[in-house]
Amino acid sequence: MKRLLCVMGVVLLALGIGYDIGVHAASKTYQFTGVVKASDGGQLTVEKSAKEVWTFDTGKDTKGTAKVGDKVTVYYTMMATQIESKPAAAASGAKPAAPAAAGAGKKK
Repeated sequence: MKRLLCVMGVVLLALGIGYDIGVHAASKTYQFTGVVKASDGGQLTVEKSAKEVWTFDTGKDTKGTAKVGDKVTVYYTMMATQIESKPAAAASGAKPAAPAAAGAGKKK
C-alpha cells in the first residue's frame, strides 16, 4: 500500500511538472527595443537600427502607450493566425512520373 502511494505521488509530480513546462512553452515572450517612429491606427513602428525596423499590431488589450521619439521595449509573442499545409514530398528513391508530351497518344 505504501509503495502504491509512493508511485502515485511520483506520477502525479511528473504530470504536474510536464503540464507546467507545456504552459510556459506556449506563452514564451520575446522583446524588441528601439525608438518609436510611428504610432497610429493600431500599429506601432519601432526602429532598432537603420536596417531593422519592426511594426507591431496593437489592440485593446495592449498595455502601455508610446509617442513618436520614445525609447520603448515591446514584449510580444508569436501566434499563428493561419497554417497552410501541403503534402509531404515523395520519397527520394521514387522518381516522379514524366508528364505526357503534348499531343502524344492521339490518333489522327
